[in-house]
Amino acid sequence: MPRFKTFLQALTLLAAAVYVTLFIYQRNVTVASQITNTEQVEVGWQERAPRSLSKDYVEPGAAEAGSTATPKPPLARSRDVFISVKTTGHYHRARLPVILKTWFQLAKDQIWFFTDTDDPEFQQKTNGHMINTNCSSSHNRKALCCKMSVEFDVFLNSDKKWFCHFDDDNYVNVPRLVRLLGDFSHQEDWYLGKPSIRAPLEILNRESKAIAKQNISFWFATGGAGFCLSRSLALKMLPLAGDGKFMSIGEKIRLPDDVTMGYIIEHLLRKPLTVVDQFHSHLEPMKFLRQDTFHDQITFSYSRYSKEEVNVVKIDGFDHRIDPTRFLSLHCFLFPYYTFCPR
Repeated sequence: MPRFKTFLQALTLLAAAVYVTLFIYQRNVTVASQITNTEQVEVGWQERAPRSLSKDYVEPGAAEAGSTATPKPPLARSRDVFISVKTTGHYHRARLPVILKTWFQLAKDQIWFFTDTDDPEFQQKTNGHMINTNCSSSHNRKALCCKMSVEFDVFLNSDKKWFCHFDDDNYVNVPRLVRLLGDFSHQEDWYLGKPSIRAPLEILNRESKAIAKQNISFWFATGGAGFCLSRSLALKMLPLAGDGKFMSIGEKIRLPDDVTMGYIIEHLLRKPLTVVDQFHSHLEPMKFLRQDTFHDQITFSYSRYSKEEVNVVKIDGFDHRIDPTRFLSLHCFLFPYYTFCPR
């Protein structure tokens, strides 16, 4: 009997041990399962995290990187730009109609024509944007500096942030021009343009009081390709070139308007020219501009080499008899929604 009682006690203890073991095992399995499920949720959240991170989980510097990747708003809009076009009465009917039909339509309120005569017809066609400078109609340096002086003074009296000068044989891609200016601040000193010579211009320093005068050198942006000045720079030029003084400097150095502009900015004010390759003048062979780059160019031009050979952009479109400058065809390539463009 005692042996049987001992056997039952041992069996009971064994059963209890097995039960406890099974209970502990089951509890561990449950806890392990809960841990595993929790880890899976966390991993899933981490996979989604790069798309939308809470600020609590942003690593140092991540916010700055994000802000850097976000494009900055442009610093210039079309209404911030004063666009002057130098012309002469002799070319009103030959050169202005194609401008008025094409790129003038892109910024009617910002574009002003500076001429040397009253012309009621084109005054009406430009909505009153013809300014008679009362300068000579000749093409000598004095007449050119006279017109540039008036252009500069009219800009200074405006509220515009940028002054951009062009000639009446230019086509201006206005949206591209505005995008360019949007990369610069009008509150800083900027002289944007393109030289037409391979080296700085050297001239005799006529301001020197020394008996043996030495040469000075400076870059200048070719007026025939167009150039732009920030208001900050223009205000620094005001004491030197404002109120008609521009003409006096041109007379002193005996050079044309665009060279005089470079002389004032680069030599007198020590502000460098920033070269913009997308400006083009009639001094360049237009045929070498590739059509797949047209949207990125800012200005185009044209000229005649001889009676048989013309310097124009190479582009299909209107018949050459209708569109000898190729500006109509170019405009329709850039802005095909205009009603006169072929469908």
